[in-house]
Amino acid sequence: MTTITVTVNGVRYTSDVEPRLLLVHYLREHLNLTGTHIGCDTSQCGACVVHVNGVSVKSCTMLAVQCDGAEITTIEGLASDGQLHPLQEGFWEKHGLQCGFCTPGMIMAAADLLKRNPNPTEDEIRHGLEGNLCRCTGYENIVRAVRYAAEKMAATQAADQSVR
Repeated sequence: MTTITVTVNGVRYTSDVEPRLLLVHYLREHLNLTGTHIGCDTSQCGACVVHVNGVSVKSCTMLAVQCDGAEITTIEGLASDGQLHPLQEGFWEKHGLQCGFCTPGMIMAAADLLKRNPNPTEDEIRHGLEGNLCRCTGYENIVRAVRYAAEKMAATQAADQSVR
């Protein structure tokens, strides 16, 4: 066993884990954060995307011990103060989900994209989500949801700046 300390969604955890334990299993089985989904175990689908130190990663191909000392954000940590993140709201408002299985990973990948590019074009959104598969929606509404979130985040930022 190896002892790791991580901060997940703002909460610090110290755990003894097997060195071969995948991050996705640590989150789901040790911390009971089941919003991160296991889709393929081969890094193909993106259902398991989380942020590690602010960068999106596929947690099915990362070991928990690699995250010792890291800050991790899962879909459960994206909302704040009881308010949905604009991406979560966008997926709801623009029907960017059907079965919902890919949604947490899709949202986490999109959050990383919007952090790097707050005003992406449709092509940039599609490119930014290439590593995430959806078997239900055909991606049109997913792109609309990300666009919705980008616009809402820009409007909020503009409003915040005008108050200053």
